[in-house]
Amino acid sequence: MGTEFIETAVVGGGQQGCSVAGSLARLGYRAVVFERGETGQTWARERWESLRVNTPNRTVTFPGMPYDGDDPEGYMPATEVAQRLRRYVAEVGVDVREHTAVRAVEAPVDDPLHPDARFRLHLENGDTVESRNVVAALGGYSSPRLPELTARIDPSVTQLHTRYYRDPRSLPPGAVLVVGSGNSGQQIAEDLRDAGRQVYLAVGKHKTSPRRYRGAQILDWLQLLPLEGNLESASGGRGESPVLPGVSVLSGKAGGRELSLTVLAGKGVTLVGTVRGARGGILLLEDNVRAVAQAAARAESELLRAIDTAIEQHGLVVPEATPVPAFDASLFADYGDRLDLAAHHITTIVWATGFVPDYGILPPSALDDNGMPVHRAGTGVLPGLYYAGLPEGGSVMPLLIASSRGQAERVARGIHLDNTLRHRSPAALGQLWT
Repeated sequence: MGTEFIETAVVGGGQQGCSVAGSLARLGYRAVVFERGETGQTWARERWESLRVNTPNRTVTFPGMPYDGDDPEGYMPATEVAQRLRRYVAEVGVDVREHTAVRAVEAPVDDPLHPDARFRLHLENGDTVESRNVVAALGGYSSPRLPELTARIDPSVTQLHTRYYRDPRSLPPGAVLVVGSGNSGQQIAEDLRDAGRQVYLAVGKHKTSPRRYRGAQILDWLQLLPLEGNLESASGGRGESPVLPGVSVLSGKAGGRELSLTVLAGKGVTLVGTVRGARGGILLLEDNVRAVAQAAARAESELLRAIDTAIEQHGLVVPEATPVPAFDASLFADYGDRLDLAAHHITTIVWATGFVPDYGILPPSALDDNGMPVHRAGTGVLPGLYYAGLPEGGSVMPLLIASSRGQAERVARGIHLDNTLRHRSPAALGQLWT
């Protein structure tokens, strides 16, 4: 089989990759999306059954396809996101090659078969593809992160990452320890507790916020206002950990509501400290439950103050702020410095320890020393290389579904600009203004 030439190859068939291909189609360009699994793989196969998206339904949009349901302020199940993405792909005619993983992207290309080729993609099936442009839509949350200490835990205890958790029925009988108190950890702890399981939650650094504040959703404020401070931020991988945290802990269940350590403790979840080590059936803990809860409350106060400041600076007419109750340390008790799994009948550990980005298929010259993309606003250092789904300016907000369309349209405009100038057809630049 010969080497195929594709002007734009998109790696990743999630909402970011398909949105880029759809944006290009609206400008008259064809792109091919290469997906290791199926379209919307993460939403369809790699999240738990009860998961609902944290942002309102009205934000689940794709280029040229606004939300068209009858519940704009609701919160759709993850599986529905995948269904809507597949419908978008079918209606727009996006070419998604499912179960076609990209093993490596080569650049520069030695002896290209096509004069416009700047990249050569090596597929897992042995085929090669040449392209002028590559869009890496791999997402920030691609590879599960597990601490090294998992190897030192008694093998009789079932261990799994949140990517592989589906529902309470899929776990062995007995109590469950969830490690990590970000969005996934708290939501899964609640899912298990609501099903009647005895649940322990090992806390860690996280952020919380009210679902609504001063007349708008908290995520609307984060999207709309240029807030000062380190509010919803992530490491960019430059000299720091490349692990990307999520936005404030919220739940899409029950019509969308707040979720916190206070809520979970009230439901009977036992809060224990951060896991620091393991010796067989004993986990070594940092005795920090109160400190973690207090830090989350402090961060929430900083976020709300920043919103208040931005509202005042912009002269917005909104409801007055509702006083937030002061942190009550008496609601929390430090647990101690160890947890005996057998003594508490804990048979399963669910590791909600996050994900790390994995851009290892890209040329080394495109990455920094930590394996993270070197880019500016989604444009890579190699000509023709673009990214979709990266945090920007340290903020994780661009990773939300609501941001996919804007990022995709920006990438598509960059490719359109390159094409029109290359063919000396500046009149076509008018499309960039439509």
